[in-house]
Amino acid sequence: MKSKSIFEGAATALVTPLTADGIDYDAFGKLIDFQINGGIDALVVCGTTGEASTLTDDEHRDAIAFAVKHANGRVPIIAGTGSNDTAYAIDLTRQACKDGADAVLVVTPYYNKATQNGLIKMFSQIADASEKPVILYNVPSRTGVNIEPKTYLALADHPQIAAIKEANGNLSKIVETAALVGDKLDIYSGNDDQIVPILSLGGKGVISVLSNLLPAETSELCHAYIRGDREKSCRMQYHYLPLVNALFSEVNPIPVKAAMAAMGYCEDFLRLPLTPMEEGHRAVLLDLMRKEGLID
Repeated sequence: MKSKSIFEGAATALVTPLTADGIDYDAFGKLIDFQINGGIDALVVCGTTGEASTLTDDEHRDAIAFAVKHANGRVPIIAGTGSNDTAYAIDLTRQACKDGADAVLVVTPYYNKATQNGLIKMFSQIADASEKPVILYNVPSRTGVNIEPKTYLALADHPQIAAIKEANGNLSKIVETAALVGDKLDIYSGNDDQIVPILSLGGKGVISVLSNLLPAETSELCHAYIRGDREKSCRMQYHYLPLVNALFSEVNPIPVKAAMAAMGYCEDFLRLPLTPMEEGHRAVLLDLMRKEGLID
């Protein structure tokens, strides 16, 4: 990995354990320990899976600070600090850096969207304010805006911009991006069903929802490929595809919250507009989890 690389392998896009009273920090600590003891390579807190969009400002900041303190240097902590308000994203980023996060994850602006020129200016200003490496997060299905390959190239020489979490689902575009940025930016899959394809393009791993349930296995899927055992990595990608599909049978993080609740790590509590998983989808998910030995 190059000098500004953050991790290689799998980082969990961690759920935030919530109750009607707020964040359950006892559960959060146990969840962080489960991940680290399972061999995960890094943790992302307050991202999409962490329900950052419905956390209060204090909850958002406190959750990042708690994760940094609880992890205590055992794995890198990547803080979700993106917003459609650039000034707010800058403020969150500065605070996350101050509180000891190892990197920040900055999503494209949602609802107000942006031109490619707007994206370049926004990401550059946030990166200028960051003391830690920045991962650009592209998820157009949720934000309505896509980072184009030439935009990545325009940002690739910024000293603080280190990587891409690519969840656009378009492998042709990802090939184009990899060809343009070369080794200037690390590329992580943002989709659990595309880990091996992105590794095959020189990607460094995945920022994963699946690894909430299976930290050791998701990390091994990546590291098997990295060490040259591509047959094992592909076999694991195929094996876990039904479970991945079940985890995305409703909008993330509804299914993974149900899964982690079934495993005893948190309540199945989501803030509106998210609602608990529909029973038909839940039954499929829990059946697959039983087959993996995750629940009785």
